[in-house]
This record gives sequence, structure tokens and C-alpha cells, in this order.
Amino acid sequence: MSEHPPGPPARRTVIEGAAVVTVDTPDPNISGTGTEYPEGHVVIDNGRISAVGPGPAPEQPGPVHRIDGSGCLVTPGLVNTHHHLYQWATRGYAVDATLFGWLTELYPVWAGIDEELTGSATAAGLGWTALSGCTTVADHHYVFPDTGGDVLGGVVAGADRIGVRLHAVRGSMDRGQSAGGLPPDSAVEDTESALRGTEEAIRRFHDPSFDSRLRVAVGPCSPFSVSGELMRSAAELARRHGVRLHTHLAETSDELRQCEREFGCDPVEYADRLGWLGEDVWLAHGVHLSERNVARLGETGTGVAHCPSSNGRLGAGVAPVRPLLDARAPVGLGVDGVASNESGRLGDELRQALLLGRAHYGPDALSVRDALWTGTRGGARCLGREDELGSLEQGKLADIALWDLDGLGHAGIEDPVAALALGPLPRLRTLLRGGETVVADSRLVRESERELTDELRRDCSRIAAKGVG
Repeated sequence: MSEHPPGPPARRTVIEGAAVVTVDTPDPNISGTGTEYPEGHVVIDNGRISAVGPGPAPEQPGPVHRIDGSGCLVTPGLVNTHHHLYQWATRGYAVDATLFGWLTELYPVWAGIDEELTGSATAAGLGWTALSGCTTVADHHYVFPDTGGDVLGGVVAGADRIGVRLHAVRGSMDRGQSAGGLPPDSAVEDTESALRGTEEAIRRFHDPSFDSRLRVAVGPCSPFSVSGELMRSAAELARRHGVRLHTHLAETSDELRQCEREFGCDPVEYADRLGWLGEDVWLAHGVHLSERNVARLGETGTGVAHCPSSNGRLGAGVAPVRPLLDARAPVGLGVDGVASNESGRLGDELRQALLLGRAHYGPDALSVRDALWTGTRGGARCLGREDELGSLEQGKLADIALWDLDGLGHAGIEDPVAALALGPLPRLRTLLRGGETVVADSRLVRESERELTDELRRDCSRIAAKGVG
């Protein structure tokens, strides 16, 4: 394999000799992941895909950077539709709790986060998920302590260190314990401050360009930590600025009961009342959905970020992914915060989604190609970027993962997609974001994994000390 050149990407890069799975179908119900080549090529020109096809690449003009893909599988870079990167500093808490108990234990700890911590936790978290094949991450940050400084700016700075694409979801909470919510009052904002902060985040950070590395979405945390006024006003704000909306919904049976008790309806009906369904919305979890809810999400084009490991860790249940896909609702995969999914690797969620879906809904719940579709194109659709990301097609951004299947862990698995989705997570030979190398030979290019680890360990100790205090 040729060496990866330092600095900016070569104008033209060619990957050859690998199995290529394009995920070029817009609907997994029609033809799985679409076009596949047992041995094919991908040509990258100025950060975009210029050609995909079988066999060796055609002769290229001028200098070319070549990557030997022998023994590898090429897929689109994975898209993580739901994360809480600040939680990288609080793994291993409340390990046997359900969601509400887990939140009750952790909210006082999170009230101690600051800009330095969010920066280092974000860099560590994004570095780790990049090593699992992820090129785009939606991070839902909703804790803004009075003494924390510019915590969202810390998230953005941390992402820049790693080089993947970030969808910074500016979250908010205005319903503390004194108003019947779960978070302590010290961890919430008042409604007007939350809306001002959200609008300021869009102004500072949102880049709507085709190849954007940083976009902003609007994300009040959840119905049990946010007032109806904030939910409704946030949706209006997002649509006024042309950005997307995101929140947690229908994650647990406790939430379902609380919603029925407080609002006389289920969470999806409540969201619908507040203007929170539509093609510009994607919801985290969507575990407890009725057939009517599923149909409504499909009718409105509302997306769902499926977080199988986190839902399993907290005993929340399993989202009805097959019914959602059959209803034509967009479905992507999410790590969720690593305080409820200590693995923190999106690549692992392909297997988790597949196994949990089949265990709960039967053997036809998800195929290996369904799992890959949700982790790539489905995620891009949730984030409103299906025209740019999520598949290997001419003109799309060159966000590409090159998985090494040439080892003991995958030997003899003839179907490379099955090897990826059912076998151990493969070694990542190369990860490209817009043609630029983010991971080479299973190592981060921009940052030292050792330094990220040392920073994270320091901040874990620091926030633990604050929580005890």
C-alpha cells in the first residue's frame, strides 16, 4: 500500500482492488445497498467522487495518489446521527440504572462541565468513533452551566482537531426540578436564554455549503426537561433559519407514562401538536412507538436515530426499525452518549442493530445490507445530506471507509458486507473525509491517541471531583 501524503489531499486519489459497496439505492426495501463490485475502484478528484466501477480504474491524467485496496471492503463513511460527546468524561456511572435513574445520578455531575472539558472530550470521542469508520457525527449538546464558559465552542474546537464532519445540535433545557423536570435547576437555562443561545450558535457556526464540515441544528433536549413553549418556539426558530430539528423522543416506558399523565397523549402525538414532525426533523431513539406512530413518522418523513447499544444498556427496549423502514421513515444509527454506551464506536452499532432487531422482531427484521444502509445513507437522510453523503456515487463527497478484511477475524466470510456487519469490527486501513485522510493504517492522522487519552483521563478525574464536591 502506498504511503498517505502529508498535508492537504492529492488532487486525484484512486482506490483499487477492493470490494466496493456503493449503497447507491435510496430505499433499502427495493434492492438492499444497491450496486456492488467484488473487485472495483473509486476515483476521487478534488474531494469528490469522480468515478466508481468494476475492475481497475481507467487511466488518470497527471499525478495520482494510489491506495491498494487488496483484501479490503470500501464503503461510504459511517454517519452517526446521535451522540453526546461531553459524556466521554463520565463513562461508567449508574451502570445498572434505567434512564430516569441514570439521568438523576449524572445531571449533578454534568452541571460541572466547562469549555476545556467539552473540547477534550469531543476530540477523544470523535477520534475514537473515526477509528470505527465514522466520518460524520451529530452531537446533541444540551448542558450549559452558568460557570462553564463557551462549552459549545469547546465542542466545535474539539471536532476541528480530528477532521470529521460535525452537526452541532444546540440543545437546551428550561425545565429543572423546581418545574417538575429531571435536571437540577443549576443545569438548565430560562426559555429566552435558551432561544438566544440557539440563535447565536446558528449565527456563529452554521455552514450550509455542500461540503460543509460544520452545521448546526436546533435540539431542545426532551419533553421531560423542556417546556412546551421552548419546544414550539425552537421549531419556529429552526425553520426561520432553515436548519434541522432534533430531540429525544419515545425512549422509555417511563417517558410514555409521564407524557400520558401530563399531556394526555403519547410522545409522538405531543411532538406533532408542537410542530415537531416533518422532513426537517430527526428524533433520537423512537423505541416505544405504536403502529399509528410509525405510520405518522412515515407520512411526515420524520427520521429516527436508532441507538441499539444505549437502549440495551439502559433496558429501554428495541426500536421498531423494520416497521419504520417499511413506512418509509428515514432511519440512521447513533452511538448515543458513551455514558450509556461505553464502547462509543458507530461501527459496532451495525452488528448491534442487526442482532437486537432480529432477537426482538424475528429473522426478517434487518439484513446485513439493511444495517449498512442505516449506518450510511439512512443516517445521511436523517441529517438532510443524502445528496452529499452516505453513498459512493459520482459527484458526492469522498467520505470513504476502507475496511481491512484480510485477517483471521474475517477469513472465510465470502460476503464482505456480512463480514463487516456480523464479524468483529474490522481494522480500518483508511478513512477519508472529502478525500482528506483522517485515519491511516488504524491511526489518527491529526492527533495522537496517547495524548487524547491523557487529556481525557485528566478531565474524567476533574469532573468526578466536582461531582463529589
